[in-house]
Amino acid sequence: MTGKPSARRVDRLPSVVFHAVLALTLAVAILPVSARADDEVFASVGTGQLNGIYYPVGKAICQIANRDLHTHGVRCSPEATPGSVYNMAALKSGELEFAIVQSDVQFAAYHGDETWTGRAFSDLRSVFSLYPELVTIIARADLHIREFPELAGRRMNVGAQGSGIRTTWDAIEAGFGWSGQQQVRPAELKGDASIAALCNGAIDASMMIIGHPSSLVRSQLDACAANFVAVTGPAIDKLIHRRPYYRSETIPADAYGIAAAVPTFGGRAALVTSASVDARVVAVIAKTVVAHIAELRTLNPVLARLSARGMTTDGLIVPLHPGAAEAYKALDLAE
Repeated sequence: MTGKPSARRVDRLPSVVFHAVLALTLAVAILPVSARADDEVFASVGTGQLNGIYYPVGKAICQIANRDLHTHGVRCSPEATPGSVYNMAALKSGELEFAIVQSDVQFAAYHGDETWTGRAFSDLRSVFSLYPELVTIIARADLHIREFPELAGRRMNVGAQGSGIRTTWDAIEAGFGWSGQQQVRPAELKGDASIAALCNGAIDASMMIIGHPSSLVRSQLDACAANFVAVTGPAIDKLIHRRPYYRSETIPADAYGIAAAVPTFGGRAALVTSASVDARVVAVIAKTVVAHIAELRTLNPVLARLSARGMTTDGLIVPLHPGAAEAYKALDLAE
């Protein structure tokens, strides 16, 4: 009697297998093409810290790029990162497909300067330009620091080693030739931590490289009495002259309700990629975002003054990716 049930189970096995295979085959056959893993391309965009500007800008870019996901099959995803320097290394290694990077970091990587000496990222390519990023220094109001030379010997947040802010600060300080007690006493704080540090006297001033208007700057000005520091002088002029990615700019007075625009300098943020990234993917991101620039302008205040022509030409440090060039040709924006 014990052998019969066993024999029945053996007899039924081929039927069970057949129906399982049939069900799996039908499930695969009716799966929508757009949902198949091999039909969708993932495109990561390296940005910055969650409380900075790069992350919401990257989120805005992906929001527009993903609007036609079912048509072009490219899924754009903003990734929070430590910032420009990290993004550049991650692009080169292939960890990221796209990244927002400040202009001086782009220049150094592409030309093999500074920390990139001997390992130039010659495959770095532009996708589109974004907004001006200005050196912005805010000091405690009770110290009456209005001009850059008055920062000598002060305690100032200049960003962490390896950050884009610190890279720019090192170039500025070298230009002034400060040494000994003249040197700024550096603090390495994140943007939100610097607000409390300035207000409680732990630091005297804080430096940012940022687009305007900025919620971080507004938060600092609202937190306690503080003022902008003009970043000008012969040493700054020489720095701008030596480095083609910098130009003189001003922080608009109407951005923060101050009496007058603040003179400073800066470069531009840009979306960049690697020559190894598929031209079709780059073209999709470039064409979709630039074609919907009116919507892009509404998604973050720093993007409000963008123009389609400016995005394809202004302040681009490295050559356009062929995919981006083709996209702009299709939009009649090619030079």
